[in-house]
Amino acid sequence: MLGTWSDGPTKSAIVDFVGRVTTEGPNYVVPEERVAVFDNDGTLWCEKPIYIQLDFIVRRLAEKAAADGSLADQQPYKAAVAGDLQWFGGAITKHYQGNDTDLKVLAGGIMSLHASMTVDDHAALVGKFYAEANHPTLGRPYLNCTYTPMVELLRYLETNGFTCYIVSGGGRDFMRPVTSQIYGIPPERVVGTAQNLKFEGADGHGELLIQPALDVFDDGPEKPVRIWSRIGRRPILSAGNSNGDDEMLHYSGKPGAAAMRLVVLHDDGEREFDYTAGAERILDHADQFGWTVVSMKNDWTTVFGD
Repeated sequence: MLGTWSDGPTKSAIVDFVGRVTTEGPNYVVPEERVAVFDNDGTLWCEKPIYIQLDFIVRRLAEKAAADGSLADQQPYKAAVAGDLQWFGGAITKHYQGNDTDLKVLAGGIMSLHASMTVDDHAALVGKFYAEANHPTLGRPYLNCTYTPMVELLRYLETNGFTCYIVSGGGRDFMRPVTSQIYGIPPERVVGTAQNLKFEGADGHGELLIQPALDVFDDGPEKPVRIWSRIGRRPILSAGNSNGDDEMLHYSGKPGAAAMRLVVLHDDGEREFDYTAGAERILDHADQFGWTVVSMKNDWTTVFGD
């Protein structure tokens, strides 16, 4: 039971919460209402020095710029060709600090990358990336960059009658090809950012084609909206690590009812990374509202496992 979590107040808080909502009494929650939602990047797997999906996108942008030289001097293609990962990481950090100028430029490039590609062909492209790409500094395949204690937490919750969902600002169709394999969460329980789709059919067969426009950006206040529209229940446990998860944690649990909010703190520069940029607001709220902060350094006996 949570063997990769260090004994201490964080582990005790999780065990106590699960015990209260699964035992007959004033805090008991029936199994069908035991919904848990988890952010992905930085909560279930590593997000530094760049998001895993961003590595995929940078490679695809560079390929497009190589095929069309007129793009090489425009952002985000210019940064992709130069391998300027700081520009991409900075666009995301600025977003979480309230400045979307560079993110809008990046989004424009991303929207056009896979236009008119079928969702099946896109999934195959993503699968090929996962099979070949390694983390740039940790020296391990991306599929081995999941946080072992968090995966263990997923199993612990499921054993106690919870249904776990991923609710991420990352791409829905970038996560779905691997979530069953690495988290044990099937694709129908993955909620994320998505582009518009278009159906085309002929001769008794049909395909879904990716469109160069955003359907939903599943981040910040949009996360609770998507939780309700996709899941139809208010979660009683939520876990995140950045300002983009703040509203999701606020939405967990009804006032006066049992609820747990977990904020993963990246404070282990030796085993992972040490940073709080883009998490200032959620950490302030954790302190203000008594949410449970999970210290990678102090609460986990391992980060990635073997």
